[in-house]
Amino acid sequence: MTLLDRLEVVGRATGRNASAWRLAGLAGVLGVLAVVCVNLAISAMEPPAEGASPQSLPRPKGGSLLICGGGKLSDLIRDRFVQLAGGSNAKIVFIPTALRDANRPRFTLNLDAWKNQHVASIRILHTLSRATANDPAFVKPLAEATGVWLCGGNQNVLTEVYADTEVERQLKGLLDRGGTIGGTSAGASAMTRVMIAGGRDHAQTGRGFDLLPGAVVDQHFLRRNRVSRLVDVLSDHPDLVGFGIDEGTALWIDLKARRLSVLGDSYVFAYVPAASNRPERFEIMKAGDEANLSALQGSGNAVVSRIDL
Repeated sequence: MTLLDRLEVVGRATGRNASAWRLAGLAGVLGVLAVVCVNLAISAMEPPAEGASPQSLPRPKGGSLLICGGGKLSDLIRDRFVQLAGGSNAKIVFIPTALRDANRPRFTLNLDAWKNQHVASIRILHTLSRATANDPAFVKPLAEATGVWLCGGNQNVLTEVYADTEVERQLKGLLDRGGTIGGTSAGASAMTRVMIAGGRDHAQTGRGFDLLPGAVVDQHFLRRNRVSRLVDVLSDHPDLVGFGIDEGTALWIDLKARRLSVLGDSYVFAYVPAASNRPERFEIMKAGDEANLSALQGSGNAVVSRIDL
């Protein structure tokens, strides 16, 4: 009997959710898993099952996402975002609305590290008004951008202002023309339509941007022990893939090619709850792992390769 099997037995005996016990055990054995060759089998994200919440805005067809788990943003992750956004030709828009101090008169966003990248332009987009978020003049920088960065803070503030507005429409338009959207912490959670809005073991959910269809994202995953929270939200949304991203780590997703890869210092967890047509499955990915999103909710497998980070 494996360690994960034992955890499942304990969960059943104590009345706890077996899946939560099994996933919680992963954090405890990460030291072992770090030196074990993990045979990943990552598959594609299918559209939400029938009965899922309807979308009022079209989903993105391409572009890339760089979804960061919070903590210190490394030069590696920052460099990758700028590279994806066009390098020296990048036109980057920062949205700091999730930050607690963003609406204070003297608020300034420290962009020195980004300016050192010598990109074509850097602009800041911020409002707390949904009416303004629908103003063509306000969203014009997004129409011209090659990359957008969603800052950390409170994801509920971010999405209450911008979800289902012209800002969200422009974000999806940016992806459709091959641009890049990155975000950390709150900016990571806001990437998906079903958004983890708060809670500890029991997840509170809200409405996010639907930039990554068929998924839900949690951040600070191992650092803040959020395994149970991710399992909890997926118990209510078994049609979704759950991605848990630890601090100092990013999940890079090419939406058109349906490829994902990991960069950074820690791990990304992918969890699919059991359904009538598939068993429960989870994958652990570390820096350098790349996989095809070909059948994550089905039965197809993909060979994992190493990439040069």
